Order: sequence, then C-alpha cells, then structure tokens
Amino acid sequence: MATIKDIAAQAGVSIATVSRVLNYDPHLSVSAETKRKIFEAAEQLDYKKRRPAKKAVQETVALIHWYTEEEELNDLYYRSIRLGVENSCRENGIFVQKVLYDELHLVDKSSIKGIIAVGKYSAEQVQHLGEWTDQIVFVDFSPENEAFDSVVTNFSKVTEKALNYLWGSGLRRIGFIGGREQFQDQTGLVPDKREQTYKQFMLEKNSFLEEHVLIGTFSADDGYAMMKESIEKNGEALPDAFFAASDTLAIGALRALNEAGIPVPERVSLIGVNDISVSKYVYPPLTTIKVHTEFMGETAVQLLQEQWKEERIPKKVVLPSELIERGTTR
Repeated sequence: MATIKDIAAQAGVSIATVSRVLNYDPHLSVSAETKRKIFEAAEQLDYKKRRPAKKAVQETVALIHWYTEEEELNDLYYRSIRLGVENSCRENGIFVQKVLYDELHLVDKSSIKGIIAVGKYSAEQVQHLGEWTDQIVFVDFSPENEAFDSVVTNFSKVTEKALNYLWGSGLRRIGFIGGREQFQDQTGLVPDKREQTYKQFMLEKNSFLEEHVLIGTFSADDGYAMMKESIEKNGEALPDAFFAASDTLAIGALRALNEAGIPVPERVSLIGVNDISVSKYVYPPLTTIKVHTEFMGETAVQLLQEQWKEERIPKKVVLPSELIERGTTR
C-alpha cells in the first residue's frame, strides 16, 4: 500500500502538508489546486488496473455533476464517482462534456448522445432532463417514476452492516453523525436512508436517544464541530461508538476525539462510509463501509452504452458494500 511519503513525492509537496490535508486540518492554508493534487495522488496510488484507452472518440456525453470540483474537495464521495465516469469514458473512446445542472442550456443538444447525471434531483429536474433526452443514467439517485436507468448503493443495508458490527462488538451506546442535503432547486431536503435506518435500528434495540443524533453538512469541518460539541456536552456519558454517514464526517470527528485525548477505539469506536482514498491514511486508520464509488461511475457508462445499442426496460443497478476493518474499531 502507498504511504504518505509516496503521496508527497507524487504531489510535489511535503509529508507534513499531505498529512494535514488528508486529515482536513482547518488551520492549514493551501490552495484548492494543492489539495486536488494530494487527493488525486492518493487515489492514483491505490488504483488497481487501467485498461488502455481507445483512441477514436465515438460519442459525446454530458456529465452533470452535483458539486463543483472545488466543492468535491470537501466531500470526495462525488469526486470518486465522477472520476469513475471520466476514466471509463476515456477507455471507451467517449468524450465527456462536464456541466452543472444550471449550465445544461449551454450544451449543444445535437452533439450529445446522452446524459450521466450524478447526485440528487427533484421531480421537476428529472422531468426537465427527460424532456431534454431519454438516454439518461442517474448515479447515486433513482427517480421515483422508474423511467430511467440508475446506479445506487443500498444505504439502509450499509447502515445495518455498520450497526450490526458495532452491536456485535458489545457496544450499546451508539451515536450517529450525519448530514442533510437539499435538491439544488431548493424544493426540499433529500431523505437520508442512513439516518432513518439508524433511528429504526436503535429504536428496535430500545437504545435510541435523540441527543446522540448529530446532524450537519457532509463536511469534515461539521464532523469535527459536532463531535467537539458532543464531547463537551456529554463528558463521561459520551457514546461508546459513532456511526458516521460519510468518511469525511468521520475524519472530522476523529480529529476532535484525538484533540480531546479520547482514545480511539479503546474509549470510542468509529465507523465511516465510502472508503474514500484518504481513509487509510488518518490516525488511527478509519474503519468504514466501502461503497464502490468509482465502479458506480463505470457502471453508468456501461448502462448508457447499452441504451445506444437496443431498446429495453430501464435498469436499476444496486451495488453491494463491504466492511473494511481498520484501527478505529476494536
């Protein structure tokens, strides 16, 4: 496995800078470009195989991404999906035109073969995209009307996997660190299956406490702030474990625990979600539920290519997840 030293060498920065960026140190002042180089190096050094790219460009697809590239640096989940789409398109000789949803009107419709839409979309946005073209694949979101292909992860099962692991380790006071997202047209909040499943699980175990549910945004800064507040408020009554809805939140929470001198995992166990590239480099290395984000992007490209070849009923592909045990659980 690559080390922080390897990442520093590839990114052309110091080992200390890499360590602080990977741990989302808020006191470090570096450019977005430096962060991008470090995250890319971490991802590239962990890549398994890469098929040779086809040289001839055959088609063009519009990749609608939910976050700007700068916003992705705060939540690498969507960045990994996007890179999966881009790499797969490159390998298959497909040109990618990247746009945000609000920029779609700038795209030459006649030059686009289809759309890969990453992120969450309201019913009105789904309808608009469907009027634009019927060759669409949604990633990390499945429209309720079931008229389009989609690639998703079952976050209810992800949550159950994490909670069953913690419960099976004898831990009973389990907190939740989550985030809330809004549709970009501000028509409402996106329901989070992780939060819903956590509450259901803990209620069934007669162990649910509202004060152990921490909700903010999906950023390391909010993970840090929520955990710091929980430490100050709960003292010795701090939960024995936390399930964080994303690795980014977990990394922020881990920093707060380390600063407070709370031993992890001896006093508090911590599990994240996604297995982003930096999770193995924090201290202790983060236990997480791996979501195959890059493969989500690759699968979306495959589904779009299928649409080009034949008429068929829409497919909803649900990818599995797996527990990756590291140093934040015992």
